[in-house]
Amino acid sequence: MELVRLGDELNGVLVRVLGRFGAGALQFHDHLAAEVVVVTEFVSGKLDLVLAPADLQDWEHALDALAVGGGVRWLDGGRSPEIQLSGRESGSLVRVTVVDEPASGVSVTLELPVADGWIDDHRARLRAVREAWPSEVVEASPGVYEWR
Repeated sequence: MELVRLGDELNGVLVRVLGRFGAGALQFHDHLAAEVVVVTEFVSGKLDLVLAPADLQDWEHALDALAVGGGVRWLDGGRSPEIQLSGRESGSLVRVTVVDEPASGVSVTLELPVADGWIDDHRARLRAVREAWPSEVVEASPGVYEWR
């Protein structure tokens, strides 16, 4: 399931959610296995990542910031590839940079066309991910997890 889809088949950045990362293990049950995919005519690559529940919340806040014309850094905690987004003045392009600082140190920047309503589309994608893999664990106290 695609959480993020920017660009087209020839040039784009995607974040695909593959399923639960630690299904059945209380501490990691709500974490999601995912991958960042970068596709261009020049370079292509895929990086594995794990999305914590807080990452989905951060993506929601990032969409709010993008909606008012701000730039964002998502997944910038140093444990996974970071995604930076900023809108362009024309409103029909978004600059996306994927930085793999933790592993390879490589970064790729693309300017990608976006259609009107792309932020609303991404909010719907986020809702779909949350519906497919709802939160089922609560942290009752620091380091103590239990089923909802």
